[in-house]
Amino acid sequence: MTAALNSVMVRVPGKINLQLSVGPKEADGFHGLVTVFQAISIFDEVTLTRNIEGSGIAISISGDQTHGVPTDSSNLAYRAAALMCEIHSITPDLLINIKKSIPVAGGMAGGSADAAATILAVDALFTLGLSRDEMQAVASQLGSDVPFMLVGGTAVGRGRGDEVTSALSRGTYHWVLALSTVGLSTPAVYGECDRLRAGMDVVAPHANDQLLQALLAQDAVSLGKNLVNDLQSAACSLRPALRLVLDVGGEYGALGSIVSGSGPTVAFLVEDEDQALDLAVALTSSGVVGSVARAYGPVHGAKVIEFS
Repeated sequence: MTAALNSVMVRVPGKINLQLSVGPKEADGFHGLVTVFQAISIFDEVTLTRNIEGSGIAISISGDQTHGVPTDSSNLAYRAAALMCEIHSITPDLLINIKKSIPVAGGMAGGSADAAATILAVDALFTLGLSRDEMQAVASQLGSDVPFMLVGGTAVGRGRGDEVTSALSRGTYHWVLALSTVGLSTPAVYGECDRLRAGMDVVAPHANDQLLQALLAQDAVSLGKNLVNDLQSAACSLRPALRLVLDVGGEYGALGSIVSGSGPTVAFLVEDEDQALDLAVALTSSGVVGSVARAYGPVHGAKVIEFS
């Protein structure tokens, strides 16, 4: 790759949170977090091309999850490209196409994934040769989930979620995802969480040792029992139908269920591909979900898959 590249395509996964523990609201309005991420096999593809017309950064969106995705400077991929160009003194003339399969505003970090993919794409397109740590330093300026999306796999996030360390994990886990047609606002879910916990003594979060041991032991049954999300009650409060979705999964033998991140995607852990198919059919027939997807994890983070 010594010759100048014209275009780079990066594939990047979505994520679910196996654990999301939320500390008390701090003076700056944020919450300390401890979360266990797992990257799963639903991917966006971000293609970065030099804009030979020299008219700045332009974004186009394609795929089956395009509703509500901005194509202006509020898009995280746009912000990632602009930041990388600023830091490395690159003229910001770029075309960004995002082919989306990760649900929008679904608690699966689709926007953060696209930002991570863009960071990696700029690095590759301009042969910057950045280390993973250097790219993660940029990622942490864009959002709490962005650093993890560069790495993928299974990892523990602390601080705002952006202080990422890999978790020891064995095996492959099978998931069924109940997707909603309308997203949930992350700030609104945190606000509802604060309202529900008003007057309570909220302690600083810590990693769930039983969950981490289950991952190390490749014990899906134990993992299912230890899935936890402190935002789940708030998401269900704002979207009561989520409780019905969670109930259907339990009735059809899921090993565990959890609202991913701030929702409204609900992730069900199942034993194998056969059970995943059975549960997907049951959820589709129930009429309580917008659509259903099957996935497995963990998978790799952002990765260059094509260049020219």
